[in-house]
Amino acid sequence: MIRPVALLLDFGGVIVETTRRPSWAAELAAEVHGLLRRAGFDGLTAEEVESDIQAGARADKYWKDSTSRRFAPEEMTHREFWADYVAGDWPEQARTLVTAEATPLCRRMGELRSGRKLRPGMEELLDACWAHGVTPAIVSNALCGAVHRDFMTTAGLDRQVAVQVYSDEVGVRKPNPEMIWIACRALGADPAQVWYVGDNYDRDVVCGARAGVGATVLMVSGSTDKIPYRVRQSPQATVEDPRGLLTLLEETWT
Repeated sequence: MIRPVALLLDFGGVIVETTRRPSWAAELAAEVHGLLRRAGFDGLTAEEVESDIQAGARADKYWKDSTSRRFAPEEMTHREFWADYVAGDWPEQARTLVTAEATPLCRRMGELRSGRKLRPGMEELLDACWAHGVTPAIVSNALCGAVHRDFMTTAGLDRQVAVQVYSDEVGVRKPNPEMIWIACRALGADPAQVWYVGDNYDRDVVCGARAGVGATVLMVSGSTDKIPYRVRQSPQATVEDPRGLLTLLEETWT
């Protein structure tokens, strides 16, 4: 394990633990239904909107699993998600409206769908990185990276990372190695001098290997064992949590 000059961290599963909120689709559907009614459209019930939002989210999950087989996948746009995955069979007025409002709707979906809690030891890890000349950054797939940025600001950690790279903002998604290369270029770092830390094999471990990072570290989360298919790449190390990652870093500092 090399001593890294930068530590690139995934967001969900590494910086935060996420918990799915069971009522998210109904809450979002009520808001979308209200949006449609204000525009003078009453051709869909709130229940129908909710059903299509859930169907869109399920189709999006299948699409994400399939993109992990590609070398350089691009990210789906907010407009594509709402126009094609949710409202594909809606009347033209309703489909046009949610397409026009796609970015704020994705942001609202991200806010409602999951609860987020900082993983224990993360603040300690980030402080130690700065103290030892290791630059922390975020590299993460996201439906709406603005939601993650808001969390970091609310937690007082936005200034504890040098750059945040989110797939919806840069147009590509892991395991596309460009995600890591963007962060490395922003930090002026050689990929071979950084560690990349993620919680999934098919997205994170594969991405780190493709990008040629100095080390890929797997941090165990609730989704780590949900592997859609076998991958050849393996992490250089596995840790249970941010404290385990800090211990691994400390070994390179001494």
